[in-house]
Amino acid sequence: MSTTASPDGAGDLRSEPGSDVELRAGDVVAHLTDLGGRLTSLSVGGIDILEPGDRFGCFPMAPWCGRMRDGELRSADGVHRFPRNDPPNAIHGVVRDRRWRMREFSASTAAMDVRLDPAWPYLGSVHQEVEVRPDGLTMRLRVSAEDKSFPAQAGWHPWFRRQLTHESGSCRIGFDPAWQEERGDDHLPTGRRVERRPGPWDDCFGMPDGVDVRLDWGDVFGLRVESDARWVVVYDERPGVVCVEPQTGPPDGINSAPEMVLPGTELVVTTNWSW
Repeated sequence: MSTTASPDGAGDLRSEPGSDVELRAGDVVAHLTDLGGRLTSLSVGGIDILEPGDRFGCFPMAPWCGRMRDGELRSADGVHRFPRNDPPNAIHGVVRDRRWRMREFSASTAAMDVRLDPAWPYLGSVHQEVEVRPDGLTMRLRVSAEDKSFPAQAGWHPWFRRQLTHESGSCRIGFDPAWQEERGDDHLPTGRRVERRPGPWDDCFGMPDGVDVRLDWGDVFGLRVESDARWVVVYDERPGVVCVEPQTGPPDGINSAPEMVLPGTELVVTTNWSW
């Protein structure tokens, strides 16, 4: 089911499975699905910038980002184990395969939420707000705890198309991180910070003043990804796509550098894309 806001900008509450929402602002068109809270497409001036497909687009990561070592959360109340969906690790949290509830939407905005998977040992939920504008897109995630505090991370995993048109050439990535998290043979940070090394990357970088990465497709299109998150994973090892993933901690940071969410408080992170 695909849903577009009514002419007056008001949208129904959406809760049934299979709900898709179309957001528009000028020549920007975005599609958002309840499965995983995922942006399935984003078109700017008729140019599609996200890789299509069930596992692509752009999806939220929570309550952890990237890989969790051995699928184990080591918290104060014990070790909790999760399916190793990126053997030998667990990856990208527990909300990308769940149905989110579309709370409200207008012509250019949407708000949705999801309760954390029962496999997660703590009660809580994740909220996402999406806004498209003629010159950009803003997304915000909020992770909340109910009866007990827990460690958490949040962020996004966009899959950008490496080449947008025949004329665009291959995407070039520009950024100036303060450090690179040294990557071990298991693709997880060793805990050592190093100078940025040449790509190709499947690596995490520290940007303590906020994520700021530029993607350039020649004269065809330019995109700036910014966030108040202080880490970004850049991935360009796979043909056809590049990923720039703002997140509130490094891979396995939920164990190595946890940020606690307390009942009555929220972990909040925002990303802004501009073109």
